[in-house]
Amino acid sequence: MKLSTRFLSEYDSRLRHLKAPAVDAPPAQADPAVRARVSEMLSDIEAGGIDAVRRYARELDRFEDVDFEMTRERLASSGDRLDPALREAIELGSERTKQFARLQREHLGDFEAELVPGLVTGQRYVPVSRVGAYLPAGRFPLTASAFMTVGVAKVAGVPTVIGCTPPGPDGRPNDAVAYAASLSGVDHLYTLGGVQALAAMAFGLLGEQPVDMLVGAGNAFVAEAKRQLFGRVAIDLLAGPSEVAVIADDTADAEIVAADLLGQAEHGPNSPAALVTTSEALGLAVIEAVDRQLETLSTREICGPAWRDFGSVVLVGSREDAVAVMDEFAPEHLEVQTADDAWYHDTLTNYGSLFLGHWSTVAYSDKGMAGTNHTLPTAGGAKHSAGLSVSRYLKPLTYQRIAREATPDLAHAVDVISASEGMTAHQATATMRLATYTQ
Repeated sequence: MKLSTRFLSEYDSRLRHLKAPAVDAPPAQADPAVRARVSEMLSDIEAGGIDAVRRYARELDRFEDVDFEMTRERLASSGDRLDPALREAIELGSERTKQFARLQREHLGDFEAELVPGLVTGQRYVPVSRVGAYLPAGRFPLTASAFMTVGVAKVAGVPTVIGCTPPGPDGRPNDAVAYAASLSGVDHLYTLGGVQALAAMAFGLLGEQPVDMLVGAGNAFVAEAKRQLFGRVAIDLLAGPSEVAVIADDTADAEIVAADLLGQAEHGPNSPAALVTTSEALGLAVIEAVDRQLETLSTREICGPAWRDFGSVVLVGSREDAVAVMDEFAPEHLEVQTADDAWYHDTLTNYGSLFLGHWSTVAYSDKGMAGTNHTLPTAGGAKHSAGLSVSRYLKPLTYQRIAREATPDLAHAVDVISASEGMTAHQATATMRLATYTQ
């Protein structure tokens, strides 16, 4: 999350950094070395097929099994190997996410309307046929990812959803991730990670037809593979590293704000976290609280560098300036903890998902408990794109049905426009119909 030079030239006198990021880095997806390596791997796998996939699986994941697919028996029993409390929490998150997705689907309605007599137009939502979901399990297994990718796709009506997840040190997929995928309705789950997983799903190398769409978060190599495969397949979005931003005033609890900033910084050492506040006292208190909380966190070797290098605290003079700064950040996750939460809700426009009030926290969505999708745009993408939702799996297909009586107006107008463009074949499709109208 960065403030552009253009923005700073306009607002510089109206804001002050109580803490600025130590690193001025380009977007994480812009590493030329990553792009070159991914391009090489995709070309290799497209030419070498499943043998190349197996070679990369051995080299990168030390996976030696001949068959990547998790058996139905092991998939079905994955929950039995979990602590009962963890199993219950996964079941709750799966159902909450499906519940919200079902509500979204109910509000996407087919329609048909007669614009003028004889000209009927309409739209119907049709799901894509095949989806490939990447379920990350690297530094931390992201258990809820299956809820957002597999489960929401199934609510949308996608007939076939396959998943890939990298093996753990024992050569097997994480049981919590597998159980979340099973509850979400995955049709086949493969023990395969990284670029080779995305390529195998896109090229149809897993005993399956090629997928039509790739979804799911991952590291820089996974994101780059999705970028390079876009066009051959659809993708959800290019995301990462995870971001959080908070708008808070003097009514906020500095300890809670600090905890929420560190909660997302825990995703990785390059995860940005930003506070925009109208209270200097709160801003300074949050900085102190972050330093204090870092001392007790088991993941401080991740959170600490993230906060040091990419964390920021911006002081502004008004709520209007707070909105201007935050809409420029366009963060993935945005919390609002103020006396004016409703006003901010009505005024803010650029964010992936919004968390309103003291009792809201990003972690509730991250783990699937809030129901909303946590696959969201980063690196300013919220200025132009929304996060993953049930609508992303649906194609709004339009159609028209033209009756005889609508022909004169339509044909005459197309005749005139086509003639002006010199497109005589287009012109003929209209004039031939017009000629038969009087017969």
